[in-house]
Amino acid sequence: MHTDIPKIMLINKPRGPTSHDIVNIIRRTTGVRRVGHAGTLDPFAEGLLIILVGRESTKQQQQFLGMDKEYEAVIHLGATSTTEDVTGIITPTEVSNFALSSRTKAGEVKGSTQNNRQRGFLAIARNDIKKIISSFIGNYDQMPPAFSAKKINGKKAYELARKGIAPALQPKRVTIHSLEILDYHWPLLTIRCTVSSGTYIRALARDIGEKLECGAYVKKLTRTSIGPYSLQDKEVINL
Repeated sequence: MHTDIPKIMLINKPRGPTSHDIVNIIRRTTGVRRVGHAGTLDPFAEGLLIILVGRESTKQQQQFLGMDKEYEAVIHLGATSTTEDVTGIITPTEVSNFALSSRTKAGEVKGSTQNNRQRGFLAIARNDIKKIISSFIGNYDQMPPAFSAKKINGKKAYELARKGIAPALQPKRVTIHSLEILDYHWPLLTIRCTVSSGTYIRALARDIGEKLECGAYVKKLTRTSIGPYSLQDKEVINL
């Protein structure tokens, strides 16, 4: 391995390629075969991806995988997705009576649209959303998305889901260290969160939508940091 090739690369992954696609790019450009990543980013997601180059670096993979992560996500309220993100089949949801009781008229909320009013949607008040998302801070048992790489009897969950088979997934205890609203204009809610390793932001959005009784999916997702490493670091490589 050439001494001028970094053993740890901080990559700003764009939307589109898989994490493995980025690994292959690094293999081709460095000529090093032993290359891995320290935490998958879905193809629709962007942001920080740590690439480990060489045998000694890839031996540290588990150490990186266990680090806390920070994300910024744009969540679309008032609809669900088969994949819990923008790539799935989107279905508008009906407003429940409970949710209606805590809503304000759409016309009173900045950013509401005529389309929302015509469909009968009422925008959920920001304070009500703040209360709900605050309830997720701490530990909770999170059900992984059906469209995930979780293994079920040797098969990846998404392989079963694509065949119309509901994978027998089990909830996992995760920790939401912090969760804040960055912006809210119905139906788009932008959040920043710091979470433990293994937390699915798609599943968090789904669970927020269920508690709000309006449904939700992730429209945009950016990973901004992994442990002490950040997108703001000068070593970050933009692809």
